[in-house]
Amino acid sequence: MHFHFGYFVSVLPALASAAVTNLRLAALAIVLALVLGTALTILRSFKIGPVNAAIAVLISFVRGTPLLIQIFIFFYVLPAAGINLSADTAGVAALSFNSMVFVSEILRAGLGTLDPGQVEAATALGLRPASIWRHIVLPQVLRRALPVLVNEASIVVKGTALLSVITVVDVLRTAQQIAASTFQPFETLLGAALMFVVLNLLLGAVAALLRGKHALRA
Repeated sequence: MHFHFGYFVSVLPALASAAVTNLRLAALAIVLALVLGTALTILRSFKIGPVNAAIAVLISFVRGTPLLIQIFIFFYVLPAAGINLSADTAGVAALSFNSMVFVSEILRAGLGTLDPGQVEAATALGLRPASIWRHIVLPQVLRRALPVLVNEASIVVKGTALLSVITVVDVLRTAQQIAASTFQPFETLLGAALMFVVLNLLLGAVAALLRGKHALRA
C-alpha cells in the first residue's frame, strides 16, 4: 500500500467541510450535557430516596451500555413510541444523554473537595439554596473539575463519529463515501482522523483560554 500525498491533500477540503457538522453537533451535546449534568448533580444532592434510586438505575444503564446502542435507541426505538427525531437531533440527544451522567459524576466528585463550612456560613447568613449553588458551590466545582470536563468533552467530540451510522453526514461518513468511490481508504480515513485531531486541539485551546480567565480572576 502506497501513500499518495497529493490525493490526501485533495480530500482535506471536503473532510474539513464535513467536520463542521461534527463540531456543531458536539458543541450542542456538550452544552446540553453540562446543563443536564449540573441539574442532575443538584437533584442528587437533595438525597431524595426514590429519586436517587431512579438516578442510580439511569447511571447504571448509561455506564453499562455502549454509546452506539444508546444512539440506536434514540433514532430507531423512540419513533415506535411516537417520538420522531431527525438524525442530527437524535444524535445530539444520545450524546448529551450519555455525557450528562459522566458530567454529573465529575461534578459530584468535585463537591467532595469543597469546604462544607462555606455552605454552612452562607446558610447562616440567610442565603437561599439557589443562591448558594449559583454563587458559591457551582463556580468552585466547575473550576476545579474543568480539566476532567474537558476530557469528557473530547470524548463527546470523538463520539460524533458514531453518528455516521444513523445517516448523519459527518466527517467519517464523508470519508467513507469518498473512499468507496475512489478505492483509496487509507489516505481518506487518515484525513478524517486528522480532522478529529484538529477539533480536539481547538477544544484544548478553548479550555486553556477558560483556565487563563479563571486564573486572572483568582
